[in-house]
Amino acid sequence: MIKYAANTFLAAKITFINEVADLCEKAGSDVHDVAKGIGLDGRIGRKFLHPGPGYGGSCFPKDTLALVRTAHDLGSPLRIIETVVDINAQRKNAMADRIIAAGGGSLAGKTVAVLGLAFKPNTDDMRDAPALDIVPALLEAGATVRAFDPESMDEARKLLDGITYCDSAYDTMEGADVLAILTEWNEFRSLDFARIKALMTAPVMVDLRNIYEPEMMAEAGFTYTSIGRPWPYGRRDGGA
Repeated sequence: MIKYAANTFLAAKITFINEVADLCEKAGSDVHDVAKGIGLDGRIGRKFLHPGPGYGGSCFPKDTLALVRTAHDLGSPLRIIETVVDINAQRKNAMADRIIAAGGGSLAGKTVAVLGLAFKPNTDDMRDAPALDIVPALLEAGATVRAFDPESMDEARKLLDGITYCDSAYDTMEGADVLAILTEWNEFRSLDFARIKALMTAPVMVDLRNIYEPEMMAEAGFTYTSIGRPWPYGRRDGGA
């Protein structure tokens, strides 16, 4: 019970900041400022307040579902956690919609470069990774997907068909219409912007892990979408 409750609480914390991120985009706020502010409260803390495409991995999805099922079987439903599970599942499809929108609303005949497939960096773990929902949605939208992950390629091949697996981050970008960052590997934090622009048909990036700053991307000439941050700063019409 302690293990399930702990992991479920953390999953709820991640889901909370993801929903706050969506609100920040509408309000013209920066979710990182909000996360930093509430994280200063010792009762809340700073960890697990980074917005993204939803939680995955070997523990949170399994343990949230297990606790929900146990609570239901015992006649003591956890409605908050039921909602967390539902929101997290929907969020992954919403992230695919962001990538489609960045491609002009349609990906038919277009190429998406995907950086990162594992559910988090420094692992080859693909269990419940957001990529397992996002990439098939892109394929269904008519996209050609070229992907690279530093460690999880062998595992990804067992789970994701219909995409081209590349040898490096830059190999994914040749002729791509949209570049999407799904996992925050350190090597993706220092990409050569000039090289990206030379490889892609247009400099369009969807950063689902907020590893770059909007001002930097604007100066570099990118059309840039991130999570919970208005684009450009000060905009209040919901643009990201």
